[in-house]
Formats: sequence, structure tokens, C-alpha cells
Amino acid sequence: MAEKYYTVTWDQLHRDAKALAWRLLDRGPWSGIVAITRGGLIPAAVVARELDCRLIETVSIVTYDEEAKGAPRVVKAPAAAGDGSGWLVVDDLVDTGTTARVVRALLPKAHFATVYAKPAGKPLVETFITEVSQDTWILFPWDTEPQFIAPIARSAVK
Repeated sequence: MAEKYYTVTWDQLHRDAKALAWRLLDRGPWSGIVAITRGGLIPAAVVARELDCRLIETVSIVTYDEEAKGAPRVVKAPAAAGDGSGWLVVDDLVDTGTTARVVRALLPKAHFATVYAKPAGKPLVETFITEVSQDTWILFPWDTEPQFIAPIARSAVK
């Protein structure tokens, strides 16, 4: 199966993160936000601003060593969040759910929200904005640069 690409611009990411904040507004107030580094840092900042939340903690999980996928490893725990009671966890994307499972184990009582969700990881989050197919690779603005792309029809398998 061919991989599909979905390019997210800075403007779109901001709009989608703000939409996430709208969905989360009535579920608060929140004691704080835990941003999953690195992808969740920018959406968490937008959500924190929109929800007027000043306390932001981070959690860092490493699943890749260079390009080889390995066992998830917590390199920075979210100490301030306790068991997650009253806390909101924010990430850019839930994909296979590997990172989400580790964070859920650390913060079992937190509310988990992502901007984008793929089917394999979707059951692990309570709130998200956009679902994309499992075979879609999301190109985030911090990973890309603007350039010409040929029309889809030119690259379609016939």
C-alpha cells in the first residue's frame, strides 16, 4: 500500500490546535497541561493560551534511535502532574499509540488530547480534531519547507 502525505501548514496547525481548545473548554478547568515532546509542544502552547492555563509540564518519550524503532524510553517524566488528576495531556498526533500507552501508564487519570489521530491510536485519546488514515504520513510545519509538488494525478498508480 502506497503511503499518502498530508502537509500541515503553520496556519492550519494553529487553527486545528485552537479548535482543540474549543473542544476542551467545557471539560476544564485544568490543573495544568502536559506537552508530549517534541511534537506536542506547539499545540500545547496554543491550547494553553486559549484555555488561559499557565502551568505547563513536559514528558519526553524516545522510541527511535537514529532511524531504528526501539522500545519506548521515558527520558523526562512529568513529575508535576502526579497521576494526572485534573491535567490535560496534549500531543500533535496519536499514530500507533506507542507513546500514548507509555504516557497513559504515567498519568492514568489525565485527559488525553491530540490534534490529529490515526485509527490504531484513536482509542487512546479522549479528544482529537482530525482523523487521518493509518497509511498517511503527516508532514508537520517544523519538518518541512515549501516547495513545488507535482499534481496527485501525475503520481497515481494506473
